[in-house]
Amino acid sequence: MSADVVVLDYGSGNVRSAVRALERVGATVTLTSDPVRALEADGLFVPGVGNFHACIAGLAAAHGPRIIGRRISGGRAVLGVCVGMQALFDGSTEPSDHPLEGLAEWPGTVERLPADVVPHMGWSEVEVAEGSRLFAGVEHERFYFVHSYAVQQWTLEATGAFARVAPAVTWARHGAKFVAAVENGPLSATQFHPEKSGDAGLHLLENWVRDL
Repeated sequence: MSADVVVLDYGSGNVRSAVRALERVGATVTLTSDPVRALEADGLFVPGVGNFHACIAGLAAAHGPRIIGRRISGGRAVLGVCVGMQALFDGSTEPSDHPLEGLAEWPGTVERLPADVVPHMGWSEVEVAEGSRLFAGVEHERFYFVHSYAVQQWTLEATGAFARVAPAVTWARHGAKFVAAVENGPLSATQFHPEKSGDAGLHLLENWVRDL
């Protein structure tokens, strides 16, 4: 039986490529904003395109924070992508007439990349976290990025008895090192677009779907 995945439809733009990619790796996919379906699905895919604060406003209107929080507390998988990943942090320095805080699932601030050319657009290598399940089999591949802002410091360090469940943090570089992906129990996220990253991205999505 194939995994049941909901792509959360909260007005973040064209998400058909995500639906098609997830279907290609064997998932049964529904694009919906229905909170009940989003809570019940085996996996929740949270897309994100454009401005951080507009993304947060759209998520709030679709009950996204409650849905994501309840899924995580119940150990049910969530995958955030691009601005959908950024939304999981405390906030962003991206300019806005109506700035909003992030979902604060992880500490950190999304900041503009200190690079000569922004946005960072194109294929980049990543420095994969040791023991990553998401990147198993594609540790040395390139992935497709389109962004001007990113989290450039990771401060959630698990120590002592919690060291064995420390989040797996994958990095990339554009002007500075930035967080390219995080795997933290049921909550995972990528700054790049796996659905636009060719065979490597499909393999990564297949890894995620297989674990649902």
